[in-house]
Amino acid sequence: MNIRFSASLFAVALVASLAALTFAGPPQGGSMTVAARQPAPEFRDIEKWLNSQPLKMEALRGKVVLVDFWTYTCINCLNHLPYVKDWHARYKDSGLVVVGVHTPEFAYEKSTKNVQKAIERLEITHAVAQDNNYATWKAFGNQYWPAVYLIDKQGRIVYSHFGEGSYAATEKKIQALLAEGP
Repeated sequence: MNIRFSASLFAVALVASLAALTFAGPPQGGSMTVAARQPAPEFRDIEKWLNSQPLKMEALRGKVVLVDFWTYTCINCLNHLPYVKDWHARYKDSGLVVVGVHTPEFAYEKSTKNVQKAIERLEITHAVAQDNNYATWKAFGNQYWPAVYLIDKQGRIVYSHFGEGSYAATEKKIQALLAEGP
């Protein structure tokens, strides 16, 4: 094999690898099998609760809980937020509790004052937990902004979605969980 041919193969392989990395997104998530369902971890080391008194997973049993990991400067989170707000408005009286876990990507996002301003500007009315030390993020094993976890009435994680999209599937799962018995 000549050097020119090897260099061409290397270049093609390099471009293909970079393209795969560029277009690779987070895993889709989805419904979990009964065997894979794990108890939802407790909210940990929350610096400040906004729009709510402190919440405990144990006290939320009997409710469907949507945990949304977000941060106020993430464009994907901002694109995703109208759906989360709509689900809160539409289903809060039917037993859905939405908790936005604000986990900062940048140092200035740790400021409670900045988070409060973002909540006001974005007209967020659901509970927001300020997870500045990533303790709740780590407890969930989360890796993405935005990330949604649905927790059933027994306190088990039964569904997840990472990134934007799958809004109809997520809402359908919310409706199914709300329709389940206690």
